Amino acid sequence: MFAIHETSPNVRNMKQLQYAVLAKRASRIKEEIRQRVRKPFKDLIEVYWGDPHRGGVKPLTFVQQVLAACVYPQLVDSDELPVDVRQRAELLLKGCAGGSVGSYTATQGVPQIVHRISEFITRRDGGAPCDPENIYISPGSQWGLMNVLNVLVDAEASPRAGVLTPRPCYLTSNQSMVALGAVAVPYDLCEERGWELRVEELRRALESAEGVCRPVALYVINPGNPAGHVQSRKSMREVIRFVSENRLFLLADEVYQDCVYGEHSEFVSYKRVLTEMGPPLSDTVELASFHSASKGFMGECGLRGGYVELVNLDPAVMKYIYTLFSADSCAPVLGQFALDLLAKPPQPGDPSYPLYKEETQRIRSTLVRNVKRVFEVVNSLPGLCCQPVEGGAFAFPRLHLPPKAIRRAEEMGMQPDMFYCTRLLEEAGVLVCPGCEFEPKEGTYHFRCCIMVPEDVMEELLRRLTSFHTQFMTDFS
Repeated sequence: MFAIHETSPNVRNMKQLQYAVLAKRASRIKEEIRQRVRKPFKDLIEVYWGDPHRGGVKPLTFVQQVLAACVYPQLVDSDELPVDVRQRAELLLKGCAGGSVGSYTATQGVPQIVHRISEFITRRDGGAPCDPENIYISPGSQWGLMNVLNVLVDAEASPRAGVLTPRPCYLTSNQSMVALGAVAVPYDLCEERGWELRVEELRRALESAEGVCRPVALYVINPGNPAGHVQSRKSMREVIRFVSENRLFLLADEVYQDCVYGEHSEFVSYKRVLTEMGPPLSDTVELASFHSASKGFMGECGLRGGYVELVNLDPAVMKYIYTLFSADSCAPVLGQFALDLLAKPPQPGDPSYPLYKEETQRIRSTLVRNVKRVFEVVNSLPGLCCQPVEGGAFAFPRLHLPPKAIRRAEEMGMQPDMFYCTRLLEEAGVLVCPGCEFEPKEGTYHFRCCIMVPEDVMEELLRRLTSFHTQFMTDFS
């Protein structure tokens, strides 16, 4: 039998996820409900994941129809689907060997799809040119991040490579870095200022790495996960100057770019800001920008389609990037198709456009209302507060727990916010993610809640949270 001491030390250094404990218990609770075991709730509300379809958001009709026709090409020749759906499916299948979604594609992705993604990026970035040769499609954006990190991180180097990462941070990203042998160097987002990214904090983090590791990259998430902050152009320019001065590679996770709700917020890509800054920065700062079909209004998490655009990399390095992506053969074909539909959705005049516009506007309106309601309700409860959610898919409320609750959690060998979330699951049937998963600032407690759910689900969630939290604070006061 393979012994634990024989496993990779990098793998052993990966943090154990609290998700596994909560998900296992949630699964048992669902089974108990099916067996009619009495509970103080009739069903589970699962808002742990950033998975819109799991949360009850309906898939976009145009996307589902095109994918259906691609999987069952006989639909292309029928009158059961709108003509633009059938034309799009036919176009996508022509890019596949044998006209089938079951065939392999080129390493970077179906060439026509890669080209349409490059056109999408150029439109998004106000005309900034995008070379299709710099785009790689992957099975989700995190897969692309792993491949880029593989190039940046030498696991055998001494000192080890370091990556500056936000705190709180989407845990999967940190796990990827640790698994490759890198050191995650945290920089704190300022919660009191709406989770703002401050360059002076980046400088502090960089100094803290001295003697520990050799920082090679800065990882930013914009819009934020889990915190929901949207960076301003001014902030992004400061970050770009910082990475240039310190010779750091910039990793920009921009998968929630379609989800911006703040009244004075807008999403601007790092690629666009870098281009606007002009030479020498626009010619020298190395950047990898990630996007995905899993997030935003499309929400096709299970199709596993993401891409990375690489900017200003040495051509010799790009050869190794190609080799790394080649090892995966290709990204799932349906995930590539989803990216194509993200890059070029129905346009005015197309038969599918009215319904597509109606569905996306309904989702956006729901999210805006959900953000407002979460802010109102959470901030009305004692011991809870939440910064305004400007973008992304989550609210990240802060818990000010009574000392008695913290002591009880410690007695049970649990993090205080894990203790709170476990009780919330058991007593109210609400599955949220404990803040300790995201390694926030020491001494602070939070939970993450997905806001990409229908309004009635959000209202029921807030009703249960209010009732549970009020009782919890009374029990531990």
